[in-house]
Amino acid sequence: RPWGPNVRRVAQENTAGDVRGIAPARGLHAPKADSRGALHSLSQWETLNFLCTNRIPRVLATRLMGRLSRIENRALLRLSLAIWRQFAPDLDLGEAERSDFRSLHDVFTRRLKPGARPIHPAADTLTSPCDAIVGALGRVERGTVLQAKGMPYALLDLLGSKELVERHEGGLYVTLRLTSSMYHRFHAPCAGSWTTVRYLAGDAFNVNPIALARIPSLFCKNERAVLDFDSAPAGGALTLVPVAAVLVASLRLHCLPESLDLRYRGPERIPAPWSFRKGDELGYFEHGSTILVFATGPYRFAPNLEPGRRIRVGEPLLHITPP
Repeated sequence: RPWGPNVRRVAQENTAGDVRGIAPARGLHAPKADSRGALHSLSQWETLNFLCTNRIPRVLATRLMGRLSRIENRALLRLSLAIWRQFAPDLDLGEAERSDFRSLHDVFTRRLKPGARPIHPAADTLTSPCDAIVGALGRVERGTVLQAKGMPYALLDLLGSKELVERHEGGLYVTLRLTSSMYHRFHAPCAGSWTTVRYLAGDAFNVNPIALARIPSLFCKNERAVLDFDSAPAGGALTLVPVAAVLVASLRLHCLPESLDLRYRGPERIPAPWSFRKGDELGYFEHGSTILVFATGPYRFAPNLEPGRRIRVGEPLLHITPP
């Protein structure tokens, strides 16, 4: 078997990829990989990106972005999209169900045309809950997982539950990072249900690879929700953890009457009994962020699932291992 109990795969997105994913502002230029000063230039570029997204008043910036994104003004929307495309040239709205966007919020939370994300129908397959870039993945070992190479974090700090940590010991985990230009809604990887949602308040750090390589236990610091399935295929256990980020500290779950965001002051454990089918929409982010998947049972990673690969809703994520 390709995955023994002591084997981990770690996100190794190369630095050139990180730079290509961030368009330089006017007057700034991403370093060339073959230049003699590449390493020094790259270090300066990563430092600038880190400072611009993590050493700002993150909560204030996130609240302001939330208000700005809801302003319904065509001229402002056109200007915002033009600026956005400078930083995310892969933004493609051609799959959107509608094209008459009234605000940035409409763009962030857009639905797709029917059939744009077919769900893999096999009963022995758990599908990706979101469009994403695959990050760190592997096995939970001694209650610890990785957010990036050399950056472990305690699962207890993330989930806030010893019971869940024990349930997922030795199981699989995979990090799914949504960029700002991606489809922001997430879907059920299998049929299931849950009875409660656990909301853990926190900060709003950026969750890009640069931040993950610099801030210890980053996912444990940010706002997040813990969605623990009552059951999973083949008698396994499944938990999804949507993690908020800078400019996106707002999570909408369709099982709740209100959004979970920086203004939420309700209980940590929220009764929310809900049943769903495989592929059903569970909720959405209001920008880009991350979903962490934890699965314990007779599961194996889908072939070719590796750090840096792009995956879409409905594509195979995990397979059930035959007895």
